[in-house]
Amino acid sequence: MPFVNNNQRDGFSSNSLVGKDFENFAFIYFMKKERIVLEKNFEIKLGVGLKKVHRFDFGSKSEKIIVECKSHTWTNGNNIPSAKISVWNEAMFYFNLAPKKYKKCFFVLRSICEKRHKTLLQYYIEKYCHFISKDIIFYEYCLENGHCEIYNFERIENIFKKQK
Repeated sequence: MPFVNNNQRDGFSSNSLVGKDFENFAFIYFMKKERIVLEKNFEIKLGVGLKKVHRFDFGSKSEKIIVECKSHTWTNGNNIPSAKISVWNEAMFYFNLAPKKYKKCFFVLRSICEKRHKTLLQYYIEKYCHFISKDIIFYEYCLENGHCEIYNFERIENIFKKQK
């Protein structure tokens, strides 16, 4: 199933449709590559004190996994997409509230900033590593070759150490 790239987004009536298209790709990726059948709009109770139902894009009680998907990209001028980064921070917050027994996967579209020589995910890891817990795994999907680059906590730590 093809995913639309930035140049094709203009044909959609909203960014939410682009996001849904990307979610469908992620759903198929987990089924084919990870051999995990996920439930869409997976509900789980979260909270610091009192608990309230939160819906992740996908999840599975039997596999103990939750997944959030984001097809965000750099801005047209290769500037930092601040509003999108806030959404990623919110996702990290929800992951950190989720039960420890769940594998937490953040599935993002690879978006390279030529000016910065890094992807949006690499930028996020460098600037917001203090929000990323050890049990979160990032999947960065490359539209051009269909490959997923996987970042676990050990790899994130290495990126952080290199920037110092």
